[in-house]
Amino acid sequence: MNDSYTSPFAERYSTPEMLRLFSNDFKFRTWRKLWIALAEAQKALGLDISAAQIRELRARADDINYGAARKHEERLRHDVMAHIHAYGDQCPKARPILHLGATSAYVVDNTDLIVLRSGYQLIEREMTNVIAKLAEFAEEHAATPTVAFTHFQPAQFTTVGKRATLWIQELLLDLDEIEHRQKSLKFLGAKGTTGTQASFLALFNGDHRKVRELDRRVAQAMGFPETYAVSGQTYSRKVDAQALATLAGVAASSHKFANDLRLLQHLGEVQEPFGAEQVGSSAMAYKRNPMKCERMTSLARLVMSLSTNAAFTAASQWFERTLDDSAGKRIAVPEAFLATDAILTLYFDVASKPAVFPEVIARNVRRELPFIATENILMAAVKAGGDRQTLHEAIRKHSQAAADRIKGGEENDLFKRLENDGLFKAVKIGEVARPENFTGRSSEQVKEFLESQVRPRLKQRKALLGWDASAKV
Repeated sequence: MNDSYTSPFAERYSTPEMLRLFSNDFKFRTWRKLWIALAEAQKALGLDISAAQIRELRARADDINYGAARKHEERLRHDVMAHIHAYGDQCPKARPILHLGATSAYVVDNTDLIVLRSGYQLIEREMTNVIAKLAEFAEEHAATPTVAFTHFQPAQFTTVGKRATLWIQELLLDLDEIEHRQKSLKFLGAKGTTGTQASFLALFNGDHRKVRELDRRVAQAMGFPETYAVSGQTYSRKVDAQALATLAGVAASSHKFANDLRLLQHLGEVQEPFGAEQVGSSAMAYKRNPMKCERMTSLARLVMSLSTNAAFTAASQWFERTLDDSAGKRIAVPEAFLATDAILTLYFDVASKPAVFPEVIARNVRRELPFIATENILMAAVKAGGDRQTLHEAIRKHSQAAADRIKGGEENDLFKRLENDGLFKAVKIGEVARPENFTGRSSEQVKEFLESQVRPRLKQRKALLGWDASAKV
């Protein structure tokens, strides 16, 4: 449809898997699974629920009558009740025991927790594959000298691979956080209207053991080993705040990488993938804009801002619950996951096929090498018997003269100046001033980092590797 709003995540950005996870169909099918799990657990614990009623619920579980549900909702103004009625219309035998003792949060919140768990799993898979691609890049360029920057001013040298390990390290911190969130996530279970389980206690004639067992069985049926020990009507909105804070961390790491790539593309050293027929500008035909990395930073800002929405929601819940969480949560949580999914798709695309230009990198290294090499030249001259202070002053004057020459558009002639200065006649400047002499332990750090930090995590997630995604327009 072109005459009404549709989400860019559905049209342009996000993967089918993540879109499916936040679809109405996934939600309402999960509601029905939860109603079946509740009825089965209640039957097993002695309530008067027949096998025929369970069979009926199961037989119509995936046959959702959306038209009937919409009509019920127009009348009732309540989505959960609308679907209870729609399901009950299809299952007349089971209708009397459907949703027995439960409140809306039983299906809504437990479904949201299932979605969170599945969302974490998709994000973990995507991050694992991005890290694997960056690791290949880091290993390939572990020993390639490049100019390092502090304050975006030329500093000492590093290597292209060492810089990539900085991107990977931030993603590893996020990956560990995702793992922690998955492991600590619990189920709401069957807690009732205000979290006291009073309705279920009444159903089981005051038998606390059976109420506890109902809670456990429902969670187990949906693949959760534990439920939250206490709750109000809903699970704590702190869980959502933690989820979106974790996604904001992924977004921040991705933003940092994308900004670095944008700067490197400006320097002409590394470029994001660019299609053979891709157009960079409608006016300037020669341009190759870093549009994928720009989109990453744009989406990352969205995710980081959404995390504050979830924090405010958690902070403003009154007592056992208030409904001012619902409308914002329906937008903020899906969009945070969909945007992070889109970011990682772009990240994977860029990390898989970056264009590296060694000649440009080497030229930039050569331009800065004379200045960076001065400290080593100074030490070599002192070792040869020179006076440190006199040598330092000579280097300072020659460096300033060479800098002025560069500003005038000419080549850096600092090495020639030093070679022609008798104070440095004992120094073999060509041997001292090799780029690889100024990268420190960069190449060794890359190897050690990949071996100790990256490969163990990738090995642990071997089954997740092999994801292949291409960025949409």
